[in-house]
Amino acid sequence: MNHISFYKTILVLGAAESGIGAALLAKQKGHEVFVLDEKEIRIDRKKELDEVQIPFAEQGNGVEEILNYNLVIKSPGIAENNVLIQKIRQANIPVMSEIDFAYCYKQDAKIIAITGTNGKTTTTTLIHHIFLTAQFNAALVGNVGYSFAKQIALAPKPYYIVEVSSFQLDDIHFFQPDVAVLLNITEDHLERYAYSFENYAVAKFAIAKYQSQDNFFIYNEDDEMITKHLQQFKLSAQLIPFTMHDQSFKKALSKTLPALDTTGIPTDMDLYSLPLRGKHNAYNMLAATLSAKVMGVRSHTIRQALQSFKNLPHRMESVALIRGVEYINDSKATNINSTWYALESMTKPTILILGGIDKGNDYAFIKSLVQEKVKAIICLGKDNAKIVDFFSDTLPVYDIDNIQSVLTKAYQISQQGDVVLLSPACASFDLFQNFEDRGNQFKNAVNEL
Repeated sequence: MNHISFYKTILVLGAAESGIGAALLAKQKGHEVFVLDEKEIRIDRKKELDEVQIPFAEQGNGVEEILNYNLVIKSPGIAENNVLIQKIRQANIPVMSEIDFAYCYKQDAKIIAITGTNGKTTTTTLIHHIFLTAQFNAALVGNVGYSFAKQIALAPKPYYIVEVSSFQLDDIHFFQPDVAVLLNITEDHLERYAYSFENYAVAKFAIAKYQSQDNFFIYNEDDEMITKHLQQFKLSAQLIPFTMHDQSFKKALSKTLPALDTTGIPTDMDLYSLPLRGKHNAYNMLAATLSAKVMGVRSHTIRQALQSFKNLPHRMESVALIRGVEYINDSKATNINSTWYALESMTKPTILILGGIDKGNDYAFIKSLVQEKVKAIICLGKDNAKIVDFFSDTLPVYDIDNIQSVLTKAYQISQQGDVVLLSPACASFDLFQNFEDRGNQFKNAVNEL
């Protein structure tokens, strides 16, 4: 796309995965590039930049350069109230998202883009698995895998399956996926949107903002926030809703695919026989099936892929069966809605591990499920007072601040047929580096049992 070539000089703000990818692609396409990070840049990323002679600055150096460029590509992690961003806005320098910049160089490739508060990574990875099963040459990019820009720079593909967060959608001007998927909208990251749920919902709908009538917008008809806002936007894409009101994967697919070729569509599969369990994963599978179907993947291939897919680490990951007790790692559940979905899928008495850095959780949202399915709560965090205060009148609550003691307690109070579920509903940074570290330490502690 020629419109991006107008910008001769580009400043890349942030040297994480998306920033490095944007810098590599910009350099490859003939732009003059400078990378700036307010923090220290990782050694391996400095090496990537040095290898292609891209200059960079870090730790407060080089900020005097920010107004000398035609275009700024901003890391999704940088908030709008950042001092440098405010100066750039005041100078009327265009700011672009990395996925938008990558889109401008995607050539004839097809794009399936997925967003939502929960389920993005599972659905994106499942669609990619379906495409690979169908022997479509597809790359997994965006919020998972390589950055979109780096993939285009190093190994372009005819298909890109792109996980996009609301942060990545905030500064798009051209991004037009062939298929856009919106899974759900629940409260999260509101600090980035002036604590306005409305602003956050608008950010999510940006995934379909530039679609045309030749594109598809696949959305969850059962999500109230989606259906409410759908009336506000004049979307040009062909609308394809999916629903689980019938509580049946077979009926849901039959109802959702009337306009498509449904010959042999895997509508006779039992939802609960598939590797991904729980109603939330039924939605993810519906979205993935529809995405693959509109892109021409055969029905028998979709069936094969759904049956062979393995869930991601740290997302409802079965770790071990010890003394008849199943241990499940759902460390990626960093908000209350994710934990609700995890509990909703439980069919056995559950010992729930909650806690970490609270993101303003309203635990009333999961209270009825806790009363129905949970026999005890074990807190894992430095400050568990909010959880203890809310649930201690309902069931036994244990206040613990290290993973080994948590697992020891879970082992002591569990009985054959129980489930020990790590689904914290909180961020991990009080005791762990990130949710992956929390999940890995959980798995190691389970294995030590």
